[in-house]
Amino acid sequence: MPLTATSVAPPVNRVGLDRRATIAVVVCWLFVVFDGYDLIVYGNVIPSLQKEWGISAATAGTLGSLAFLGMMIGAVLAGRLSDVVGRKNAVIGCAVVLSVFTALCALATGPVMFGGLRLIAGLGLGGLVPTSNALAAELVPAKWRAAVATMMMSGVPIGGSVAALLGIPVIPHWGWQPMFLFALIPLVALVPLAWKTLPDHTAAVTSTEVRPATGFSALLGTRFRSVSIMFSLATVVTLLAWYGLGTWLPKLMQGEGTDLGSALTFALALNLGAVAGSFVTAWGGVRFGTIPTSIVAALLAGLALLALLANPPIALVYVIFVLAGVGTHGTQCLIIAAVASYYPDYLRGTALGWALGVGRIGAVAAPQIGGWLLAAGLGADSNFVLFGVSALVAAVLLTVIWRRFPSPT
Repeated sequence: MPLTATSVAPPVNRVGLDRRATIAVVVCWLFVVFDGYDLIVYGNVIPSLQKEWGISAATAGTLGSLAFLGMMIGAVLAGRLSDVVGRKNAVIGCAVVLSVFTALCALATGPVMFGGLRLIAGLGLGGLVPTSNALAAELVPAKWRAAVATMMMSGVPIGGSVAALLGIPVIPHWGWQPMFLFALIPLVALVPLAWKTLPDHTAAVTSTEVRPATGFSALLGTRFRSVSIMFSLATVVTLLAWYGLGTWLPKLMQGEGTDLGSALTFALALNLGAVAGSFVTAWGGVRFGTIPTSIVAALLAGLALLALLANPPIALVYVIFVLAGVGTHGTQCLIIAAVASYYPDYLRGTALGWALGVGRIGAVAAPQIGGWLLAAGLGADSNFVLFGVSALVAAVLLTVIWRRFPSPT
């Protein structure tokens, strides 16, 4: 793909990445790490917010859903915007919004103010993943695109692991507020680096393909409509399982009789499993194909979560959460990789934004439904059934995609 005269990075060669493209991909990955931290941090502070503000589990679920509602809007808009104004501008803009409004959450004096700030932060949160992935996908050779897209998403659980590790010493000693102030670090360190290193080109400007339609009219046109809907539905149920666990796991395990520190170690196990899953599924995607590997990953997550109903010993519970992390996050990584490879360059940002944006319905629903189940007195098992069945439904939807919509690329 040729670059415009204003580009600051040379084209990628056919063999591998040049140095500047490699740096740009790493910067995009660091933004995804930041995104992952912000995704998981709320789940770590729920018990503290309930204690300080006296809110119910249902209200805590609503607060969690507000960020995901912002993510749903942000993913759709930013994905389309990145195809118009350029990946670099979209990535940096999303990062600034996310960093500023996440940090402001530390100043919230009550649930209403906190929820409003999380909603606005969610706009940047939702836009950062599709724009970063779309930019990274353009910088790598086609044969490595699926693997890089999958490994890029390792940043989400790594960021979540950082949130859990920081929460263990920080929350008991200094409260929940510093957990949100840490979001200023990317604003100071990453945004200036991105401004210098990310390329300025856009697929919409530089593509030489003849295309009768662009944006959502092409994405939902005759050629791509069915598979676009299927990808979005698979993302809905996958994100319901992944973000449901990310939001409620510490609280669920506290309800099972563990203290906050121990509950956070379960969240750490989930996120470490997701980190491992990013790399395992990247290998599997290259070796066996992204969709077949995603089906196996989703089945693994669903069966592991349902195994919790048998009340296994504590050591096995940790193993189950590692496997759940491998399966839920690994499935989502592979869906993103499949979308990044399935669509042409001029639609990639829009397609990623669509899949992740519509898929955020699952992320919005997960905290709310989980809170309702707890408020109804149904206990932790009801949540594990919800998230496990969601993963199994994802496996079914992905099987349909695999059998009926082979990738044209």
